[in-house]
Amino acid sequence: MESTRAIITDETLLAEVSAKGRANFVTRCDTAVQNFLQRELRARWPQVQFLGEEAASEPDFSGSVWVLDPVDGTANLMHHFQHSAVSLALVEAGEPVFGVVYQPFLAETFTARRGRGARLNGRPIQVSAGVPAADSVIAVGTSPYDRQLADANFALFRRLFERCGDLRRTGSAALDLAYVAAGRVEGYLERNLKPWDFAAGALLVREAGGRVGDFGGCAPDFSKNCDLIAAGPELWDELLCLAAEE
Repeated sequence: MESTRAIITDETLLAEVSAKGRANFVTRCDTAVQNFLQRELRARWPQVQFLGEEAASEPDFSGSVWVLDPVDGTANLMHHFQHSAVSLALVEAGEPVFGVVYQPFLAETFTARRGRGARLNGRPIQVSAGVPAADSVIAVGTSPYDRQLADANFALFRRLFERCGDLRRTGSAALDLAYVAAGRVEGYLERNLKPWDFAAGALLVREAGGRVGDFGGCAPDFSKNCDLIAAGPELWDELLCLAAEE
């Protein structure tokens, strides 16, 4: 992880920025992290396919696929708002079996293996338990690349705000999911996430005792974009009902 930390904290790599769309940017840092990790992963596991945010590919998810977001929270990184992460998952036969979310500025590494629990810097973590909905803190994503969803999103945020203790919007889906797993927030919702946004974080939440699914309550498809809800089991049904209201 030290190698990726060195890349992400190298401010010279933020000098070159290109726009992929409205509020959607890529820096030299994004491509440097992806190139480094892709090279290292292929050297060790050449048989495993690769899907990264900064390179077009269409892997076969019936096999084994590394799913990488080299910098989740690029806008945060560009604004020196030190809340970004590297998110990497190994997906086998359509399901994540290993996930890591690394926050370089705090030296926090969240890891999970299917059936073996979730950890933060080697110590077991669990989702929140026993927190009433009225006292809960819910992280949300505004889907900034999909402004046509603004009316539906902000109506949902209003419903959430009326029922929970408070909302958070951090700009990193991977870290929001990791924070659900660690019990730092009680739930998280966002529309139209990409597989690299949520594959590792979803496994973290599951292995920490939480639930993850789409807005219809179904298990997410890790090969496609997805509207996602993650929460502890006590809050899951309530968030699902609020997301379903229109």
